[in-house]
Amino acid sequence: MYQAVVFFDLDGTLMQDDKTVAASSVAALHQLKANHVLPVIATGRNVFEVADLMRQTGIDSIVSANGSYVQYEGQFLAAHELDKDLLQDITHYANRHQDALAYYNDASFALSHRDALTVANYRSLGQKALVQPDFYRRHHINFLLTFDPISAEKYQWRYRGHLTFVRNNPRALDTMAWGVSKATGIRDILVKAGLSGVPTYAFGDAANDIEMFQLVDKPIAMGNGLANVKSLAAYITTDNMHDGIKNGLAHFGLI
Repeated sequence: MYQAVVFFDLDGTLMQDDKTVAASSVAALHQLKANHVLPVIATGRNVFEVADLMRQTGIDSIVSANGSYVQYEGQFLAAHELDKDLLQDITHYANRHQDALAYYNDASFALSHRDALTVANYRSLGQKALVQPDFYRRHHINFLLTFDPISAEKYQWRYRGHLTFVRNNPRALDTMAWGVSKATGIRDILVKAGLSGVPTYAFGDAANDIEMFQLVDKPIAMGNGLANVKSLAAYITTDNMHDGIKNGLAHFGLI
């Protein structure tokens, strides 16, 4: 039986600015497991994007794609897939506005079309993005990136009750089924894995961590986190470049 569960955001949290994981964080994660504490990644990224990091850290449970795809101890647990008719509608709507979409599942992704925003986005991630406009017709899709650098309002208005939009970066919006967030995936793990009574902690820094912070027992904000994220924290640790993970875990006696 696990003594606690700790959820870790990746970008700006478990990962340093160069997208590596600090040696102090890797050592802390191994100590967590030795102390019978379950570490879980909770990220906007999809499983295939973080497979190497999971192997490096020894973490095999993940709330991915902002809660829309969940694995527990290396096994599929839950997915919140997007309806094909809804995907067709948003594809046509985005095309009319000359906005690109990226269609994701746990194994791969593809673009509706390529433009300056998508080129910049995937160059920054070091990923090769293929253009396959019909990808969503041939695969299960649980997550989209909607490329709109200005505002989410036109999408939020049209798809209210159907899709949830969260700003990922200046170029794009994370897009999930309505109401899905990291908190959704965390509930999937806690309920379906029989961990509902176990103390919960979470580390985060950004807007897509807010629902997670509102759910867990002890939210821990990184020193580099947004002000509204820090305002929800039970503790503010040092930043992601200065042992924030190790220091936050030590503060609560988890390592």
